[in-house]
Parts: sequence; structure tokens; C-alpha cells
Amino acid sequence: MMFHPLHTDIEKPERFTWPFCYEPHPLCLLACDELKQEIARINPTEGKMFGVLVVESKDKLGFLAAYSGLLEGRNDWEYFVPPVFDAQQPDGYFKQKEREIMASLKHKEMSQDLQMWLFRQYRMLNANGEERDLVEIWHDYHQNPKIQRKFPLPPGGTGDCCAPKLLQYAYQHNLKPVCMAEFWWGPSPQSEIRHHGEFYPACRGKCKPVLTWMLQGLDVDPDPEIQGFLHQGIEIIYEDDVLAAVYKPSGMLSVPGKADDYSVATWAKKRWEDSMLPHRLDLLTSGIMLVAKNAEAYNHLQDQFASRSIKKKYLAVVEGKVKQEHGVIDLPLSSDPLNRPRQIVDFENGKRAITEFRVQQVAEDGGKTVTLLALYPHTGRTHQLRMHCAHQQGLGCPIVGDELYGHKSDRLYLQADSIAFVHPLTGKRMRFFCPSDKKIWRF
Repeated sequence: MMFHPLHTDIEKPERFTWPFCYEPHPLCLLACDELKQEIARINPTEGKMFGVLVVESKDKLGFLAAYSGLLEGRNDWEYFVPPVFDAQQPDGYFKQKEREIMASLKHKEMSQDLQMWLFRQYRMLNANGEERDLVEIWHDYHQNPKIQRKFPLPPGGTGDCCAPKLLQYAYQHNLKPVCMAEFWWGPSPQSEIRHHGEFYPACRGKCKPVLTWMLQGLDVDPDPEIQGFLHQGIEIIYEDDVLAAVYKPSGMLSVPGKADDYSVATWAKKRWEDSMLPHRLDLLTSGIMLVAKNAEAYNHLQDQFASRSIKKKYLAVVEGKVKQEHGVIDLPLSSDPLNRPRQIVDFENGKRAITEFRVQQVAEDGGKTVTLLALYPHTGRTHQLRMHCAHQQGLGCPIVGDELYGHKSDRLYLQADSIAFVHPLTGKRMRFFCPSDKKIWRF
């Protein structure tokens, strides 16, 4: 049985879930509790993403369940919705052609033709009753010629994630989607970070184009990423004729974004017409930033960053107790092309990333153990500190409030605490600290 009844007085949401950034609705939490009992019965050996879609059928409320890809090598578990297209039949066209390719000398050419054929079999519906295959959806979404040349076809496995499978089954059976949620079950993959039982958004690389199509016709929650950010104040810590040191609050952009042009860079431009930023901080990271007031100062500071002669110290509050008092993490990182802006540990193609850490304090916070760390990045990779803290081959202790690699809190407890550099004009070694009233630790 695919439709699992829900007996509850919980009110339905006003709009359907925006699947790329959401808080699970109580109806989804109830459905997930039931689904987890079924997963425990199957007892899978691999980590897997599971999802629920709460639906209405003739005034009856229930939910559908799905898993991404295959579960224990199968795609025919009775409790779950079927795949959009079943390519696993041993005597089916896809498997027969796959065997032919393995025996042929023209592997690459034939593989591309077969992949094209496969994607054409995925005829995805939307709430308006319209239908398109994955190739049409992909090309319509990625209209930039440069992207189309680099990625002429969707990534392998597109259409096999939880969300597309759930929506496709609902549309095919006249079930009205109400809300949706996805969670990870089991051990984390080696390259990325997934926590058992935690909820996650739909992946962007495979699912964003497909779901953009499939959600048409539904009244969906607004995308919070295009709602803009709080226009918070910036504190000037130091200023002279050629540079300034400022404090950036958490939740403020360093440079203009797609949805909001208010940032440290635009704020600085209004104050100092020729100003430029020689470095950046992530949106959720607070702390010290340098602003160059002219091109000479900018180039001088850029050279120092490039040569790694600028020394930065970060403070982070992480979950749990860090066992080692002092050490160095050396894990190569690269961006996850299917789930930006997430990063993955990549020993083949990743760039080397090195972080030194020192334990400052261990404390109890709300009944949980947390550790205050001083972090010294020797390289400057995207999300380096967050990944090195959270990944099991690093510290295995996510930064408090890290929604990408850990768990949500009131903010990300990561701060650029100090920066030391050579003044572009005087040649004097300078060091600035985060204001004492802005410190992140709560002990």
C-alpha cells in the first residue's frame, strides 16, 4: 500500500513546502515517525535519504514515502512509491543495451546515446497536468549556452531522488500535495556530512531544475533566499587614509548577492568611493574584515593574502568535546557540483586545506557539552573551518548553528576574532581584534 493514512487533528499548512529551505511541518514529523518504524524493520546497511509527502485523497489525509536511488539494491519495496522509470529490469532495454556497451569498443559514444534515451523515459508531471522529459526540463532550466555546453545532459541519477518520485506518484494518482520533508538515515557518506535522523533540503544539482518544473501549479512557500537579509549596522574598529578594519555581523553579505545588494562592499562604497574588499567572510560568519580605500592598498593586501602572510584567528563553539587539545587538520576540499554551496572531502580532485586548532574551553550549555576552539586557517578554502570541524575525518564536532554540516541554532557560532597584517603604506605590522561586546562564546 502506497497511501498511508494519517489520523490527526494537526492543521494543514497554508502553502506547500519550498523544498530547498524549510522547517519540517508537524504533519511531516508525524509521517516520518511512522516511516522510521518501517525503515527499522528493513534495517538497511547503507546510509540513505528518505522522504515523505503528505497528501490529500477525497478528504482523507495520508502520506507517501520514498528513498533516493536504490534501497539495498532494490527499487521495488512495497511500502514506498515506485521509481519514475524502472531501468533495473534485467531483460529491459536499458540493461540489455548496458551489456552490449560493456562488450563494445565504442563505450563512450554508446553510453551517451543510452543515457539520452534513459532521460527521455522520465516523463515528469507538474500540478498543471503538463509533462516533460528530463532533457527538456534540463535545457529549459539551464538556458545559459556556457552551462549547456559543459553539461549537455542532467547528472546521472536525476529523477531518482525522493522529492521527484513522491510528486510524480501523487500527480499520477490524483493526490493533492500538502507538505514534504526529507531526512537522512544511517551512517554518513565518506565524502560529505550527513547526520542520522536529521532533515535536509532537496539537492540542487539534480533536483532544482526538476522540482522547479514539478512545483508549477502548486501554491508554494516563498524562497527565503530571494527575500533579502537584515540591513544591519557595521562598526568601524580602525580607520586611516588607506584602509579600515570593520566588524561584520552574522547574517550580512560581504559582497552583493542575487537577492540583495546590501553588503559590506556596498556600505563601504558609499562611505569611501574607491574602496574594495581584499577578502570576504561567509554570510553567517561574523567578525573582522579589512577594507582597502584605494587600488594600491587593495593590491598590497591581496598580495599578502596570496602569500599567506596575513594571519587570521577564528573562534568557534562546536558541539561535543574535542578530545585533542591542539592539532592540525589536513583534508582536501572541493565543491559538491550537485549540491552547491556544500563542500565535500575530495582526495582525488580537491584542493589542499589546512586548519590548526587549539581548545580554549569546554563547558556545558543547555545540558549539552560544547567546546570553544581557536582556529587558525593556513589555507582559505570555501567552508574550510566548517567542514574541518564537522567531518568525521576532522574533529567530528560541527560548529553550533551550522545548518549545512551540523544542526540549526540561533546563529552560526563562528567568528573572525583577529587579523594581523603589514600596513600597505607604513610597513608596520598591525593586528585588530573583534570588539569584546561582540564575542560569540556564552560561557
